[in-house]
Amino acid sequence: MINSPDSTSTRPYLIRALYEWCTDNGLTPYVAVSVDDSVQVPREYVKNNEIVLNISFDATSSLKLGNDFIEFKARFAGSSRDIMVPIVRVIAIYARENGQGMAFPMGTQSQPESASSGASVPASISAPAVLSAVASQSPAGSDSKVVQLVPTGDGDEPPKPPSGPRPSLKRIK
Repeated sequence: MINSPDSTSTRPYLIRALYEWCTDNGLTPYVAVSVDDSVQVPREYVKNNEIVLNISFDATSSLKLGNDFIEFKARFAGSSRDIMVPIVRVIAIYARENGQGMAFPMGTQSQPESASSGASVPASISAPAVLSAVASQSPAGSDSKVVQLVPTGDGDEPPKPPSGPRPSLKRIK
């Protein structure tokens, strides 16, 4: 296992893999982004310092899913805009149709990431809204669990656990 600060983040690779999975299965990939001054998006569409972007082939032009940035052109209210999102600002990538995807912890660029930290949001993160994963039934009626992102209170309190059955991971081979 490589734990060197020089190792590259797993986040861009996971984003590209989930983007490819969405497109291969005819689903629409969306990214949720935590917006700050480093993010180039139309500010009029930002709510609570977050924006959700459709990054499908039909919605974008010149899409580049790089190791440091997601870059593309998209139309907002009929006007073409250049979009540039640092990879570290991506909160999640998921399929619009069923909510399946992956959430990422928010941290600073200098903090190393590990593949195991991609599924949880540590309580020490000071994001505008803390995200918690809530399991719910798939819209298709199958028995698979879908992880949905739900904003909770302010960033000072950890999210309260959801009531009902505990979420579980299902291994797909």
